[in-house]
Amino acid sequence: MELEDEGKVIRGRIDVLVLKNRLWLLVIESKRSDFAVTRAIPQALAYMLSNPQMAQPTFGMITNGNEFLFLKATRQPTAEYANSRLFSLLNPSNELYLVLQILRRLGEETIKSL
Repeated sequence: MELEDEGKVIRGRIDVLVLKNRLWLLVIESKRSDFAVTRAIPQALAYMLSNPQMAQPTFGMITNGNEFLFLKATRQPTAEYANSRLFSLLNPSNELYLVLQILRRLGEETIKSL
């Protein structure tokens, strides 16, 4: 992955791509803690939309370790996506518990649909 930020080129790779049927977890790493996960949405969607099993939605998560964003992609009848609000560990309430609840729910839904 290569992005430009304020005239500087930032290069990186996906550190982890976990695939479990319709649940895709995309983990990115940045040496800069202010790297916005929203900038990885196009790359995540490209991977998610390449899922050969697109009769039902595919779910994904992008994180840089501080922020978490959930995605939902469909290809039926046309390609569309939606995203959650941005969850952050830096918020006063530390939203990691909410992130884990969402992951648990997505895991349950993907297992149930098998």
